[in-house]
Amino acid sequence: MSSLPYLHEWRGLFTHWRKDLLAGISVGIVALPLALGFAITTGAPASAGLATAIVAGFLAAFFGGSNYQVSGPTGAMTVVLVPIVAKYGVQSLVILGLLAGALVIVMALLRLGRWIDLVPWEVMEGFTLGIAVIIALQQIPLIFQVSKVGGTHTLSVAFETMKSAFDQPLKWGSILIALLTLAIKRGWPYLKRVLGIKLHIPASMVAIIVSTALVEATHLSITRIGELPRTLPLTKDFSLPSISSTSLIIAAIEIALLAAIESLLSARVADGMAHKEIDHDQPRHDPNRELFGQGLATMASVCCGGLPATGAIARTSVNVRSGARTRLAAMIHALFLLLVVFVLAPIVSIIPTAALAGVLLGTSLRIANPRSVAEALRTTSVMRTTYVITAVSVIAIDLIWGIAIGLLAHQLLRKITSKQS
Repeated sequence: MSSLPYLHEWRGLFTHWRKDLLAGISVGIVALPLALGFAITTGAPASAGLATAIVAGFLAAFFGGSNYQVSGPTGAMTVVLVPIVAKYGVQSLVILGLLAGALVIVMALLRLGRWIDLVPWEVMEGFTLGIAVIIALQQIPLIFQVSKVGGTHTLSVAFETMKSAFDQPLKWGSILIALLTLAIKRGWPYLKRVLGIKLHIPASMVAIIVSTALVEATHLSITRIGELPRTLPLTKDFSLPSISSTSLIIAAIEIALLAAIESLLSARVADGMAHKEIDHDQPRHDPNRELFGQGLATMASVCCGGLPATGAIARTSVNVRSGARTRLAAMIHALFLLLVVFVLAPIVSIIPTAALAGVLLGTSLRIANPRSVAEALRTTSVMRTTYVITAVSVIAIDLIWGIAIGLLAHQLLRKITSKQS
C-alpha cells in the first residue's frame, strides 16, 4: 500500500472542476454550522470545529482512499469526546488525537480496512440510531442555556442537566430559537416547492440565517458563538494530561476505533451512492488508504487547534448529490471554510448557539428518520433484536461497547435460531 496518492488519481483531476467547485462550496455551506455545533457540544471552542473541518477535511481528501469522502468533526466522534473532555479536559485531546491518529495509521499499514465488511447491517443501523439519540440529548444545555452537569454517561448527564434547567426560570428565547431553527431545517424542502425556488440553498444555512437575523432584529438576550480567531492556531502545549497510562491508551483506542468505523462506513455509503447516481464504473474506495488518510488528518488537526476527525456520512452524501466527481470537491470544501475563517469570522461570531442546537437536532432526526427505523423493525427476528440491543447498548453504555455487544448478540441469536430450526 502506498501512503501517497497514486499518480493516476491526479490525471483528469481538473476535468470536472466546475462540478467539483459547486459541490465543494455546497458541502462547505452545510459543514459550517455542523463544525461549529459539534465543537461547542464537545466542550471545545467553536474555532476548533472549523480547524478540524479545514485541516482534516483537506488532508483526508488528499491522502485518503475515496474520491467522495468529506471529513471533519462528526456527531459520532462528539459522542466519544464529550465524556473524555468532561473527565480530562479539552487539552487532553491533543495527546489523545496524536495517539489515536497513529493507531489508525497502524491499522492501515496492517491492512485491516476490509474488516468493516464483516459487521452486519443491523449492528451498523443500531449503532447509527444510538448516535442519533445521543446527539439530540447532547443539545439540552444549548437549548436551555444551562451549564452541563458533569459526568460521563449520556443518559444521566442529560437527565441531571434537564432537571437543572427546570429548577430555574426557563430561557424561552433560546428554546424558541432552537425550535424555529429545527422547524425551518425540516420544512425548507417543502417551502421551496411551494415558493417555486429552484436555487439550491442548504436548509441548515437558511435556518441559521433566519434565526440569527431574528435575534439581531429583536435584540434577544441569548448566548452567541462569540469571537473567532482569523487564523488556525498551532497547538503549543503537548504535555501529557494528568491521567493514568491505562486510561490514556483506552481513550485513544476508543477514538481510533470510532474514527476507523465511521470513516469506512461513510466511504462505503459514498461508493453506493456514486454507483447509483453518477457512474456504475466508478472505482471503489481503498479502505487501507482511507484509514491512512484519516489517521494523518486527525494528527494534523489536533496540532492546529482542532479535534479528532472522521469521515462524515451526511456531508459525504451532500458531496455526491451535489455532483462531485473527484477528491477535489472535498478539498475545495476545506478551502471554502478557510475563506470563511479569514473573511466572515465577525458574521459567524453572532450566530446563537441555540440555533446550532436546532441544526444538530435536525441532523439527529435525519439520521434516525422513522422510515429507516420502521424498515429495520420489519426484518427477521434476529436482525430486529440485534438492531434494538445495539442501539440501547450504544445509548446506555458507549459506542464501542455498543458495537461489541451488538456483534455478540448477533452471533448468539443466529446460533439459537439455527438450533431451533
